[in-house]
Amino acid sequence: MNSYVVTLFIFGVVVLLTAWLPMVLKRIPLSFPICCVIIGMLLAWSPFTPLPHMNPLENRELTEHLSELVVIVALMGAGLKIDRPLGWARWALTWRLLGIAMPLSIFAIAFLGWSLLGLGAASALLLGAVLAPTDPVLAADVQVGPPLTGEEDEIRFALTSEAGLNDGLSFPFVMAAIAIASQSPAADSGAEWIWHWLAVDVLWKLAAGIGMGWLVGRLLGYLTFKVPKAGRIAKTGDGLAALGFTCLAYSATELVHGYGFVAVFVTALTLRSIERHSSFHGELHDFGEQLERLLMMLLLVCFGSVIAEGSVLSHIDWRIAVVAVMTLAVVRPISGWISLIGGVQPHSEKAIISIFGIRGLGSIYYLAYACGKTSFENIEIVWDTVFLIVLISVAVYGIAVTPVMRWIDSARGVDSMQPLRRQSR
Repeated sequence: MNSYVVTLFIFGVVVLLTAWLPMVLKRIPLSFPICCVIIGMLLAWSPFTPLPHMNPLENRELTEHLSELVVIVALMGAGLKIDRPLGWARWALTWRLLGIAMPLSIFAIAFLGWSLLGLGAASALLLGAVLAPTDPVLAADVQVGPPLTGEEDEIRFALTSEAGLNDGLSFPFVMAAIAIASQSPAADSGAEWIWHWLAVDVLWKLAAGIGMGWLVGRLLGYLTFKVPKAGRIAKTGDGLAALGFTCLAYSATELVHGYGFVAVFVTALTLRSIERHSSFHGELHDFGEQLERLLMMLLLVCFGSVIAEGSVLSHIDWRIAVVAVMTLAVVRPISGWISLIGGVQPHSEKAIISIFGIRGLGSIYYLAYACGKTSFENIEIVWDTVFLIVLISVAVYGIAVTPVMRWIDSARGVDSMQPLRRQSR
């Protein structure tokens, strides 16, 4: 059998399902990511498919770059569809989730890794850092709607903006884990790496990410909306520009050693702020969403294939299972709830925001990235734990999100099945 032709056939099926499945699944408690994982598992078990069983430990660089690409595309899309202007009061829920819930989650998960899994300081911190951020890729069902549609209630806004920013803000903790793991056992003091971490990995890289995101966003906003009409990028009506914006923002920031994830999201917010009501934002978002769905499906099909092959999850025991359940059912809900204490939102909305912190491809990217920088003790345990948490997260949230969001919308008198139409330019 010609493997190339079979691969083309499978790719064609995947592309068609990418377009068709979201519409079919909208009214039933089953998410698009779950279907992708199931398809990957079925393909891996099929004797006719050339789909490789790629162990991420053996294909670290490929895993890193594929997951990196889908995350930055998702971050651009998340930023473009937020209608709410940036502000301290208007984004209060976001700042609470980032400043309180995320650090609490990092240290709670790190403690679980140290106490239950027997991980050292570096590996435990790495586990907490890669699992604390919510995922902008797999959380589409609990995010705001496309630009200018009005689908931006507090729940959807909080989860969208949190996912957009916490992927980049968890990077300093990943870098701290790398620094700890890289220390020589003979080193007398940790002061040197701590100062370097604070100056470079925290202050400089965050500042560079925010600054480059704003600068690139302003430049692209000028070229898109402010130059004479005949030369405006917006006049093309071509959503393909979203991919160019994403790659420019990310690569320019990485070249000056800033956090590209932060820059991509800030670029999208800045672009929106320059001309908030243009319908071109919708065209950018629509193309980005299609590309994101395609990339996500391809990666989750591969994820399902890895799960079906079994070697990555072969060493799971009760300790890893307990950490996975505790992370999703205890750590995130409690830390999220603590961060929202004093807020004016009803308890039902606080509960949904606290619980729906899906973990996904961003965690896999961080782990692959860290493994490429230095060696960690018991890294196989970390991989097993992350893969199990992502799998449970995809399954549980994928089943729960549709009925839960439909219930809360109904309680507020909103018909979630009839979204508002996008406004014209």
